[in-house]
Amino acid sequence: MEMIQKNRDEVLQEIEEKQTKMKTEAEALIQGLEQEICELKQTSSEVEQLSCSEDHILKTFPSLTAAQHRDWTRVTAPLFLGTVQRAVIKVKKQIRSMYPKPLSESQLMKLQRHAVEVTLDSGTAHPELTVSEDLKQVSRTRIKRKLLNNLRRITGFRGVLGKQSFSSGRHYYEVNVSENTDWVLGIAKTSINRKEATYANSTNGFWTIRLINGEYGAADPHCTPLQVKSVLQKVGVFVDYEEGLVLFYDVDTAVLLYGFTGCSFTEKLCPYFFIGGRENKTLLL
Repeated sequence: MEMIQKNRDEVLQEIEEKQTKMKTEAEALIQGLEQEICELKQTSSEVEQLSCSEDHILKTFPSLTAAQHRDWTRVTAPLFLGTVQRAVIKVKKQIRSMYPKPLSESQLMKLQRHAVEVTLDSGTAHPELTVSEDLKQVSRTRIKRKLLNNLRRITGFRGVLGKQSFSSGRHYYEVNVSENTDWVLGIAKTSINRKEATYANSTNGFWTIRLINGEYGAADPHCTPLQVKSVLQKVGVFVDYEEGLVLFYDVDTAVLLYGFTGCSFTEKLCPYFFIGGRENKTLLL
């Protein structure tokens, strides 16, 4: 936004300078036109005086035969399309240069230093979700199971939380989404509303990305689409509690998918997962 605003200001300044130059040129044109009008009026007066004279007498009046006037049909008002087009091309190039690039090997190693083991908390799983015995896999069942509806269990949406919680420090974990075509994953506050249908965005205590109806996106206030070149297989999630960061990576390409920045965390955070389509699975590694 700062880059676009800067370019906008530069374009407006260039247009203003051109308008000032145009105004000066226009004033000069008007002055020339007024002078030419005066000359034409004088010529018209002379023609009236000589209307009854022979044609050869007109040759004695140079002002009638040799007057050179400007071709006003060639005077046009300059447009600023070129200025605007050049600015748009410049902005496009700058935006392309901002597209996410793969992490270097050293950067990837720094993330992996903060790797933590994540397991699922089956006591929070929605009745339509089944958690594996090793607490590493969750899938959606065809039948809604009858389970104890305690305060911890999510019933308003098909979600499940991780057992681990973060209240400080940096943490990194990876999620295998290759078998799932409809999912949401990220971080959630432990105090989220678990009993009502809730949109998983930061306003409601979630920081997530998703794949819904074949489209990848970030659940921010603008529902930002993600630039994903190929189908995601593994998603890396990085949390920096003190810095207020939640970052998502394509593990296979080491490319940053999306980042929530400037977050203000004041309570414990848990890994969060949502399962959409029938019999889909999400694996935690």
